[in-house]
Order: sequence, then C-alpha cells, then structure tokens
Amino acid sequence: MKQGNSILAEYGVTVFEVMSRLAIEHGSINLGQGFPDDNGPADVRKVAAEALEDQPNQYPPMMGVPELRQAVAAHGKRFYGLDVDWQTETMVTSGATESLAACFLALIEPGDEVICFEPLYDCYLPMIRRAGGIPKLIRLSPPDWAVPADALQAAFGPKTKLVLLNNPLNPAGKRFSREELTTLADLVIAHDAFAVCDEVYEHIVFDEQDHVPLITLPGMRARTVKIGSAGKTFSLTGWKVGYMTAAAPILQRIAKAHQFLTFTTPPNLQRAVAFGLMKDDAYFASLSSDMQAKRDRIRDGLSDAGFTPALCEGTYFLNADIRSLGFDGSDVDFCSQITTEAGVTAVPVSAFYASPDAPDNFVRFCFSKQDGLLDDAAAKLKAYFG
Repeated sequence: MKQGNSILAEYGVTVFEVMSRLAIEHGSINLGQGFPDDNGPADVRKVAAEALEDQPNQYPPMMGVPELRQAVAAHGKRFYGLDVDWQTETMVTSGATESLAACFLALIEPGDEVICFEPLYDCYLPMIRRAGGIPKLIRLSPPDWAVPADALQAAFGPKTKLVLLNNPLNPAGKRFSREELTTLADLVIAHDAFAVCDEVYEHIVFDEQDHVPLITLPGMRARTVKIGSAGKTFSLTGWKVGYMTAAAPILQRIAKAHQFLTFTTPPNLQRAVAFGLMKDDAYFASLSSDMQAKRDRIRDGLSDAGFTPALCEGTYFLNADIRSLGFDGSDVDFCSQITTEAGVTAVPVSAFYASPDAPDNFVRFCFSKQDGLLDDAAAKLKAYFG
C-alpha cells in the first residue's frame, strides 16, 4: 500500500493524549489538559440555545454572520483603538487553529521561511511544513522566557515570509513586552514580511499588565493578522469559534483558503459569541482576575511542595522547575512518575520544543480548574515529595 503524506506521518500521538490516557488509567488529577473545567458563561450559552431554535440553521455566510463580524470590529476598537471595517477586514473560522491553517495555506509558498518562537503550540510546525514553509526557530528559555535579541536578528533573511507570534505564549505563560514587540515589528517591516498573531489568550493577562497586539504598532496594520478565540475568552473550547482581523488585501487571500477548509461555522454559536464580545468590561476584567487568583493558588501550592515556579504573565499555564525537588531525570520521566505515584498529571515542557537539546527540567500545569481540584493536586504533590 502506498504511504500517506510524509510530513504528517512523522508526528505521532501528542504528549497531551499520552499523558491524558495515563491519567485516566491511574485516576490522576489531570492538570495537563489545557481547558477549563466549568461550562462557560450561562448568558452566552443561553443565546446559543435560543439562536438554535429562532435563527436559520443552514449555511451562514462564508466570512461569518454579520453580527459576529461587527462585534469583532467593535471589540478591536474598544480594547485596542483599532478602526476595523467589519465587511472587508474580519472573518470567522472554526476555531483559531483553522484561522492559522488558512493563513499558512494562503500566505506561504514552498521554500518560504517562517519565524517561530519555541516552546510552541504543537500544531504550528506540522501546519507550516505541510504548507511548504521552513520553520526558523527562536528559543525562549525558562524561567524568564526573554527574547534573545541576537537570535531574533539572525533569524530574519531574504527568504523570510512570515512571523508567527503567540502572545501571550502557550506553554510559557509569557507576555511579550512592548519593547520586544517593537523590535520584532521593525524587523518584520524591514524584511517586508507578514505577521500572524495567535492572540487567543489576549484577555488572560496578569498583574495589571496590558496586552499589546502587534497589529497596533506603527507600520504593522497592513501586514498583520490578529486571531482571537471564543474558546479561550469564554471558556467554551468545544465550540471552536475563531475570528480574525486583517487588512482587506491580506484577508482576501486568507478567505480563499478558508472557503476550501471548513467554509462556515455553526451560526448559533457565532451569534452567541457576538453577544459575548459585547459583554461589559466587568466580564473581561473578572476573567483575568479570576485566572490570576488561580495562578497564585497553584503557584503557592507548588512552591510549598518544593517546586520552583517560572514566570507566568498570562494564559492559564504555569511551568515549574523540577530540579529543586532533587529529581535528576527528564521531564517526561517526571510527569509519568507523578501521574502513577502521586496522582497528579502535568506535561513535559520539552515536548513543546522542536530541537533535541530542549530544557528537560520544567513541567507545565494547567490551572484553569476548580479551586478545590488545584488544592487537592498541590496537597498530593506535597505529600509525595514530603
């Protein structure tokens, strides 16, 4: 039998799936899976249910229902001062991952170089490579995840077509500073490149810091794609509703890829997300403050158990150094051990690096869980490590 695609065939089962299966087998508290364990805002869910009965359930417009596209434009103006034409500069996709796939297929030619920051979300490299791109990786290292200026400068060259920026960054929990973004923007402009910005955690930023979209910086409006996600903003990851903002000439190209991928997204979910994006400021403030409280809770619990937590300025992931526990094996071995013996599951951070010499002494915990579950996990780890 002939083989399938050689690029995708290289990738096995994700580390998330491996650790989740192990957690189920041993009845472990799973802090490896990156999603909340509540059911999302009741008012947003109610709008989705009502729209299912009261609105048409046939194909919505390929670009998205007008209500959501208008809400995306209004959201950009409200939070970031962006003036967006909803008819030509917004589009809805079936999740942020589909947004990314459409961007890569539309903007990358075979042989183009794509700059990425690692550690990085696991779907990025397969999609870039399948689109014909050549990843150029810039390593960020714990515990502070600073951007190495020399490596950033050296990554750009005549073949640079696109920069992929996840801000705030999963799995690092890093928020890129305005200074780092300005340096990056200058390089993107100097090399006439595109920037695709995965900003799904834009409203989960801590310690009274601001999220600065790259698209708002001088010279970046015409060459940047900004991607958001209802899954992260409303804790409704199963809905898979993403949305993007970009200048019309770029969005026209991306829409041509989108029409041959999922084409549309469930219309009732789109209308509910439109309602959600128009919620008052208190909702968005509470999302950030509630997650910050959970970050502090798990950070204190892990510290009490003997871990050394890394910097976490956003997302709902906290990384912790395992060497302070006296463990000298790999992060993969550590995650297996605490799952089977301590009853708590994390994921190894080395799995988010493409290079073989990745740091192997940090593990990632997801803290978008109920407080009682976080306390139980911390207590189990403290008991195990004494």
